[in-house]
Amino acid sequence: MKQSADHGMPSLSRRTFVAAAAATGAAAVGLAGCSPAAEKEPEKEASPEVVDPYANAQVFYTSCPPECQHHNLKAYVVDGEIVKVESSEMNDCSACARGISRSYMSKDPNRLTVPLLRDGEKGSGSFKEITWDEAFDLIEEKFRDAIETDGVQSICYVTGSGNFGSMHGPVATAFFAHLGGASTTVGSLCCAGTTAAQVPIYGQRFLDTRNQIEKSDYVIVWGNNPSISKQGYFQRFERVIENGGKVVVIDPIFTESASKASEWISPWPGTDAAMALAMIKVVIDEELYDKDYTLAHTCAPCLVDKSTGEPVLEDEADPASFVVFDAAGGEIVRHDKSGVEAALTLDGTSAADAYSTEFELIYAEAAKWDVAAAEAECGVPAADIERLAREYAQADRAMIIQNMGGFMRTENGTNAVATQLYLAALCGHVGHEGDGVSDAGGVNEVKTGAPIEVPKLDNTVPAIPRFRFGEAVLNEDPLKVNVFWSMTGNPMTQWPNTNMVRKGLEKIPFVVTVDQYLTSTALYSDLVLPVAAQFEHEDVLANHRSHWIQLCEKAIDGPGEVKSDFDIFAELAGRFDFGEAFSKPMEEMISNVLEPTGVSYDELVEQKAVDVVGYDYIPYKDGQFLTKSKKAEFWVAAWKKEGFSPIATYVRAEEDARNENELASKYPLFSVQRKTYRSVHSTFNNLEWMDEVCDVQPVILLNEADAESRGIADGDTVVVYNDRGEHRGIAEVGTRIKQGVVGLQNGWWEQQGGSSSYVTNDKWKTLGGTHCCNQTLVEVKKEA
Repeated sequence: MKQSADHGMPSLSRRTFVAAAAATGAAAVGLAGCSPAAEKEPEKEASPEVVDPYANAQVFYTSCPPECQHHNLKAYVVDGEIVKVESSEMNDCSACARGISRSYMSKDPNRLTVPLLRDGEKGSGSFKEITWDEAFDLIEEKFRDAIETDGVQSICYVTGSGNFGSMHGPVATAFFAHLGGASTTVGSLCCAGTTAAQVPIYGQRFLDTRNQIEKSDYVIVWGNNPSISKQGYFQRFERVIENGGKVVVIDPIFTESASKASEWISPWPGTDAAMALAMIKVVIDEELYDKDYTLAHTCAPCLVDKSTGEPVLEDEADPASFVVFDAAGGEIVRHDKSGVEAALTLDGTSAADAYSTEFELIYAEAAKWDVAAAEAECGVPAADIERLAREYAQADRAMIIQNMGGFMRTENGTNAVATQLYLAALCGHVGHEGDGVSDAGGVNEVKTGAPIEVPKLDNTVPAIPRFRFGEAVLNEDPLKVNVFWSMTGNPMTQWPNTNMVRKGLEKIPFVVTVDQYLTSTALYSDLVLPVAAQFEHEDVLANHRSHWIQLCEKAIDGPGEVKSDFDIFAELAGRFDFGEAFSKPMEEMISNVLEPTGVSYDELVEQKAVDVVGYDYIPYKDGQFLTKSKKAEFWVAAWKKEGFSPIATYVRAEEDARNENELASKYPLFSVQRKTYRSVHSTFNNLEWMDEVCDVQPVILLNEADAESRGIADGDTVVVYNDRGEHRGIAEVGTRIKQGVVGLQNGWWEQQGGSSSYVTNDKWKTLGGTHCCNQTLVEVKKEA
């Protein structure tokens, strides 16, 4: 039976129901034990007819669209009200609590229903209700004033991962492009390291490997927690163990996934690249790499000029014309010439003085990290590193699950991703059944269209670094912000150094938040617009985080006067004389999204969701990478252009507890963020329905040794702090976390005590623009 949220049983909470069921069961057992022997059985009464409360319900389908696995949901509607939400037939497991809670959101008394205008200090929560006409008049006035005084770039808009539907972020992009090109932010809070590494090295990312997991013999879950973030297919990880394979979790926290794995390895935060390089050294030293695969499908033997530090090309006009040294012929030839015996190392050859191979450059970085050095730096026993390297390399089918791992959100995040990509390619564990590097894949193999045409703009508008948003706004660098439009996100809970984010929002003259609730960001806004939720508007989800294209049907009207993001932009487009572009029927806009995919609108309406990848899909099948050379390219030009090493490396981060400096002395504990069952980032975190089964206050995870030395006991209220700010929560003391590390829960609102982002590292700029929230130093004390 699929799990569902059922409104057919009034005034009975889940907690009450569980307790009542347990009591009823116990009573039944007791009565059975007391029944008199040889008593004549009474005549059985006819069973009352069971009435299906949903027999006449209308059924609608949608997707759960925040950043997650995008579960397909099914709603039952009776008399214009959603009475139950459950997992649809398209999924292979039940929906999580977050998905099924959508049946409550349509009637949640805390939902916003009308536009709100601030009538007190920002952050006070004091607002008054206004009409939509008044709201649109005010927005138009503020937009025109901003454009007239400081140009269209003084309007800054941001979207987040709260909704990946095509009628949200893509429509915002189209609107502001038609307006003339507003500014936005740069820097990803999520998986910038994967984009910066996997795109140049493998050629593309977001390729769906999830269907290969259960076919694998050996799975390394590196720095992520699929038991929470990939609940929709976590059973596939469990089947690896059931089938006799092994699952290893690498994480400073003994996560929910680690509790179900074969082994838990806990490195120091931010040291994952050093650990992967040490594994590569073992693999190369012991010749455990797949030589045939490495020569045929990677640029490991390709030459790099020692004098210039650049790859050698046969034809400068052809970026794929790499060359290798042919050991048989003793000459330099193009890498894809047939019959060539390419040399991985050049010692003793005529090319050794002038050139290195990419293989040699990788090994030079790995050689710095023998297992003893790696143990000292990473805090993982040398024997474990050696064993993991051997087990992974020698497995018939092996996978590395990176899925937006916390190790990416560090100063060395891009290098950590890249070293794992190196390891997988050198071992030949890419492109086969049960092999691969899993990267939160979806439909990137299938191109999708834009719902509304996006005009090309001649002007280039500078972007604000998201990690230094407050500082940029206060200093008006790189530009002055007069209007800030926030949608499908919550900067006050997610962006680093929350105190600075708050100061930035306080300075901006006109802040608009579009949301279903009065979020932490909405508290610091001038105007708050109520937006429709899932099942309250039409949409299509065709995003690279899901391998299903999903129709999002409207089942009911939203509460009060809510409008969809699309309807809001359509109204504003009419006021700025480009309303015609936004006056398309929804069917036409969804068809525009679908057109490049080959899936028709009628097909989607009939099927509700279409798998465009297929169960047997294998990314980079048979070693065919999506780079220009069709091989894994290890040397990355973009990194060199940014001033970083073009070959993945490791250098200890600025914010590290082992550094002998004032910062580490003052704040001697690493802190890392962790996701919870309660929310997807901050989405769902405010729902009272979640209080019954989830933490109701932020939990601070402490190792028992760290807690004891600070006089902290399990259950104490504690303060985590550094120079950036403070975060309060309840201490959970034990051995679930590496000593010297503190675990902070992501997603808590101002109204719930404040976000853990108050303390997080806002370093900018890093290689690839990675977020450093898991490279943060703190101290913890018991609340006075």
